[in-house]
Amino acid sequence: MSGRDERLQNIWHRYETEREDKPISAREVVEWAVEEGILELPETDPYDVLAGQMAQALRNEYRTDEKGRRYRVNHSVRVTRSGVQHSFWGSMEHSSHDFFEKAVAQRRELIISECVQLKIDVDVHNDMFHGKKPEIQLVLDFTEDVAEREQIKQVA
Repeated sequence: MSGRDERLQNIWHRYETEREDKPISAREVVEWAVEEGILELPETDPYDVLAGQMAQALRNEYRTDEKGRRYRVNHSVRVTRSGVQHSFWGSMEHSSHDFFEKAVAQRRELIISECVQLKIDVDVHNDMFHGKKPEIQLVLDFTEDVAEREQIKQVA
């Protein structure tokens, strides 16, 4: 974990403690921290801002195929070079099979990592409140969910 992350987490927990541990938006905490002089607004590189907006726009582009399936047009592959992570974007129509295969594998890995962390979080929560609250049940087999959503989209 980076020192910046730890600093931001400490600011979050300070605000949370001072505000009776109620859920709050990150934006509100940042505004408070800037007003208190704990954080300074960063100077931003306009190219980074635009590149982030471009990536979001690419991520949000969908089309519908002849079978009526709505698909994401653009996909990215993350590559680390000299310790710096880069995202390379390509459209499904024009990218090589290898590129798309890497993009799919990376997205699948992200989903698996999220599921593993979610299971750990639920297990820890259930252990913390064992006998005091009903256990949260977590189903990680998405087969029926995916089939149901595909069915709904075909009917719509």
